Amino acid sequence: MADQQPHILLVDSYCSFAYNLAALCKKAIPHSVLHVIKNDTHTIRDLLPAIRQFSAIVVGPGPGSPDIPTDIGVVRDLWKVADENLVPTFGVCLGQQSLGIEYGATIHRLHTVKHGQVSVVQHTGTEFFAGLPDLKVVRYHSLHIKPHAGGDIEELAWSEDEENGRVVMGVRHITKPFWAVQYHPESVLTDEGGLKVLENFWTLAHAWNQTNRPSFTPPVEIILPQSHIWPRISQRYSAHEFNKSLGSVTYKTIQVPDISIIDLCEYLGVNDESKRFVFLDSAAYPGQHSILACLGDASSQFTHYVHENFVEITTGTLKVQQELSGKDIWTWLDEYRESRKVAGGDARVPFWGGFAGYLTYEAGFGALDIPVPRKSNHRENNHPDVNLVWVDRSIVVDTATSKIWVQSLLPEDEQWIRETAVHIAELPRASTIPNMPSADQVTVKFPDHDQYIEDIKRSKEYLFSGDSYELCLTGQTRICVPKEAVMPAWERYKLLRTVNAAPHAGYLRLHPTAFLSCSPERFLSYSRTPGAVCQLRPIKGTVRKLPHITREVAEEMLAGSRKEIAENLMIVDLIRHDLHNAVGERVSTKKFCGVEEYETLWQLVSVIEGSLSEGTSIEVDDSLGWEVLRRSLPPGSMTGAPKKRSVELLQGIEGRERGPYSGVFGYWCAGGGGDWSVTIRSCFLHDSEKGDGEEWTIGAGGAITALSDPDAEWEETKVKLNGVLRGFGASC
Repeated sequence: MADQQPHILLVDSYCSFAYNLAALCKKAIPHSVLHVIKNDTHTIRDLLPAIRQFSAIVVGPGPGSPDIPTDIGVVRDLWKVADENLVPTFGVCLGQQSLGIEYGATIHRLHTVKHGQVSVVQHTGTEFFAGLPDLKVVRYHSLHIKPHAGGDIEELAWSEDEENGRVVMGVRHITKPFWAVQYHPESVLTDEGGLKVLENFWTLAHAWNQTNRPSFTPPVEIILPQSHIWPRISQRYSAHEFNKSLGSVTYKTIQVPDISIIDLCEYLGVNDESKRFVFLDSAAYPGQHSILACLGDASSQFTHYVHENFVEITTGTLKVQQELSGKDIWTWLDEYRESRKVAGGDARVPFWGGFAGYLTYEAGFGALDIPVPRKSNHRENNHPDVNLVWVDRSIVVDTATSKIWVQSLLPEDEQWIRETAVHIAELPRASTIPNMPSADQVTVKFPDHDQYIEDIKRSKEYLFSGDSYELCLTGQTRICVPKEAVMPAWERYKLLRTVNAAPHAGYLRLHPTAFLSCSPERFLSYSRTPGAVCQLRPIKGTVRKLPHITREVAEEMLAGSRKEIAENLMIVDLIRHDLHNAVGERVSTKKFCGVEEYETLWQLVSVIEGSLSEGTSIEVDDSLGWEVLRRSLPPGSMTGAPKKRSVELLQGIEGRERGPYSGVFGYWCAGGGGDWSVTIRSCFLHDSEKGDGEEWTIGAGGAITALSDPDAEWEETKVKLNGVLRGFGASC
């Protein structure tokens, strides 16, 4: 049998770790061609004509139970093909469970579920465990199998759990070329039980093929409808001509010691509530660059609702609706930026101009193929899912050095730059912070306590049943401000900034939305071309700074917590999957669960980076960050894992849209870079909620795991709410 270009079929059961497994397969089986299908896109009759062209099959993990047909799909039939159609197959997690029950094993719930837990696995040292010591592996499961004594399934590996007893961790079929593991070889914390086990499987598969399929030669190409070859770089970039005629950035740099960013905003007209305003505020360490959009009537604003086929463009008083013409909103915006791309700005400045604004939680549903049902009057009280403005003029302030860049993308705009720089240099200190309102001036409508506790218990039942590993449950709090206590949104933001300064904060007034955020969490940043690098920095685990909370104490509370590490691990593995989906193989975890110091907090932070392979065309590289953003929303830290099933479950549990909360806000530079923060510790006001008074919305929640205590989760939610409520003089 020829050794070149083996074709491998990966069956994805809607797992948020599938592309991590794809990357591991490519590493274990060099030069292979990896085909990916979903478990419900093909019947076994569809697959049979192509199945014997594959050198091996890998059945990935996924949510649910192997005895539920809609959860397992075609996988159950793969184990039952006739002998002439046999192909060596390796199952992971749900794959092992499915193999087991098809050949007489029984399925059971663990007494204590293992989601994001590291365990020691012992094994027989045979088959794909040959030559390996005991392993440390990551487990994501609440179900497990018990093979029938003397049956067709032989146990090869096991874990001795204190809570669960002996749990089968690896098996083989005694006569057919089927092998499987219960744990996740693709996890970032799995050791030799990952790559080496896949390499051993390939050795076994290769040997089986030589003995049982002596005339088999891997084909040059396999045509399999409704599949794709991984890695898959988006094809949509070829839909528009790459812009080789770049515009230029004109700028002037000045140094203004102790510049007041608040005075600068007010000089630019933030107090005029009728005008749009965008301020991305690095109000605290480790934030560094604050960005102010200098918007005018000619600045175009783009709004879009995910279930509509058009984008609305507002320029001054003129509003037009432009059909997407078969494109998605992401492609349309990509082409718009491409036509206005620039070069020549100061490389030290992350933003030269371009798109700035926010994307809602629901804006990410398209990539997950999840519908957003809405009524015909949705525009009356729903925030747009995409709300961006194109920024031609901007001011960027380095908060660490007080260096300021006055910039323009407009041709022959030097006079505005010079005059603005002079005014900034001479700017008097004039801003004041309003008095903090008293708590009796507002009414706070919290989520119902008893219902939230029930929702937590309901979420945990989904964890026990295998439908999810983690669910980020949230609730909405409404702040009713009577007419006599209403203050301009900008004044409210100044209060919020005073009591809860944050590194990734923002004030956005993009009608119909007023958006105030003190977010501590960056979601995604990406550098300019060539060689764009995408970085995600998930935060799971926070301790507020107090006199007795030293770094050592914080590390013990965070890095020493099994629950906090498990939460962070699940999101790291999910983010790695999202990045592998967009960039291919070049994904690395630069930091895992490091304790970082912020102005008011200690936080447990991981850092994951991805980039395209060397030699990738500049056209693809230039839009990489935007594509990673599209494929990574909603943020995994705000959904749980697996993402698609978790989002669907949360829709049913929460019973409402989240809107801007749990989405992202930030910018995509006309020169190629971008930076987006997770929309948490934020509040929102829709124009429809203004009348005699105002009604602001705050979202808050937490990751529900099998280790969660409902009362503790409720208290954690209140702590998160307090950071924003203090800006209204309230607390909980």
